[in-house]
Amino acid sequence: MSKQHEVWVFIEQRDGKAAEVSFELLSKGRKLAEQLKGALKAVVIGEKISDVAAECFKFGAIEALVIEDTSLKHYRTMLYSRILGNLIQEHQPRIVLFGATVIGRDLAPRVASFTKSGLTADCTELKIDTITYLRKEYPDLLLQIRPAFGGNIVATIITPDNPVQMATVREGVMEMSPLAKPVNGKITKFPFQKDATDDLVKIIERHHEENKVNLKAAPIIVAGGYGMGSKENFALIRELADVLGGEVAGSRAAVDAGFVEHARQVGQTGVTVRPKLYIACGISGAIQHRAGMQDANKIIAINNDPDAPIFDVCHYGIVGDAMQVIPMFIEAYKHKLK
Repeated sequence: MSKQHEVWVFIEQRDGKAAEVSFELLSKGRKLAEQLKGALKAVVIGEKISDVAAECFKFGAIEALVIEDTSLKHYRTMLYSRILGNLIQEHQPRIVLFGATVIGRDLAPRVASFTKSGLTADCTELKIDTITYLRKEYPDLLLQIRPAFGGNIVATIITPDNPVQMATVREGVMEMSPLAKPVNGKITKFPFQKDATDDLVKIIERHHEENKVNLKAAPIIVAGGYGMGSKENFALIRELADVLGGEVAGSRAAVDAGFVEHARQVGQTGVTVRPKLYIACGISGAIQHRAGMQDANKIIAINNDPDAPIFDVCHYGIVGDAMQVIPMFIEAYKHKLK
């Protein structure tokens, strides 16, 4: 099987626990590899990571490429980028995927620069297709799709002249889909070779902060946009969420206006969610926001503009003033509970 058809996923792990986004990317990578008629492989770097490597077989990886050493226990930029960059240069996979996390955003551009590869950040979709560009045909290119120009358009980005194509994807964008039966994959260990630059940066102390907001796990989300008008009006969003037993969220415009904290932002530059119910109040529905919520099971939109793009993705739309409609929702639900 040609290595030019291999799809690699960098498996981000901390203390022997893999990040969920890595398994989401393996699930997507499996489909890309099938289209390329190639192999899906996981790259795992760290200490005591055999269990993490084996877990990748549940998502379709046929091989886990493992580099293990005590000095790799914690992520360090220069160390990890050197190891992964050398591995990519040696094996030349067709596609390499990273999670758009704190680590992924630091690692991916360094590896792309080191290997002279193309890289697109924060993709919302990945596809394989043959493209004709400047009168030349490029077979089996990775189409890297993401919102651009402030979320006003969707851009399809290609890197036709790069042997290795790279992309980062935010957590929750791709659906995690484990196989019914794990692949009988193999673990291939590569020796760790120390370099003089490895200890230029040392970890002195680590601080772990728990994220108190977990929108991804919320079955009901009530989100408000700039159309709510003020922070005082945004209190209606909190009241409706409280009545329904849901979580509060906001659009980027609402966050920028100070109506709600950034941890509750849904969209391309926030969190991607798939709740059972998503109620969008005063949100126009820019592409970058829709990218973070359009896979919700049921979407209700409230907006006084009948031409708002949010109505293109909602299941139920209400054209009206959110400040008048939301109190009616609250009253109706309270009456139902009596």
